[in-house]
Amino acid sequence: QVQLVESGGGLVQPGGSLNLACVASGSGFSPDVMRWYRQAPGKQRELVATITRSGTTDYADSVKGRFTISRDNAKNTVYLQMISLKPEDTAVYTCYAYQYPDGAYWGQGTQVTVSS
Repeated sequence: QVQLVESGGGLVQPGGSLNLACVASGSGFSPDVMRWYRQAPGKQRELVATITRSGTTDYADSVKGRFTISRDNAKNTVYLQMISLKPEDTAVYTCYAYQYPDGAYWGQGTQVTVSS
């Protein structure tokens, strides 16, 4: 059974940084694509960043230049390094993994709060 477990969320002041991690566990699980999504209260879920197994990345315009997604394939772990955080980055950040033909899996989410 595949499980995604996020860690690293918390409270940070504006301008600060946080690093999120998501470990994907499951026998034989090697996701083709891993992503970070976020959802702020009262807003729709937003795709933040994507990384493929080969390392190709993509970002939402709102986080380009401030967030960096990376992964360690040997550990089935995806990271999200966030710098220059703004109050509007406050949200629940959720990890997503997709492997063909199994399908998509989601983590439980971790809260990131940017506030002084």
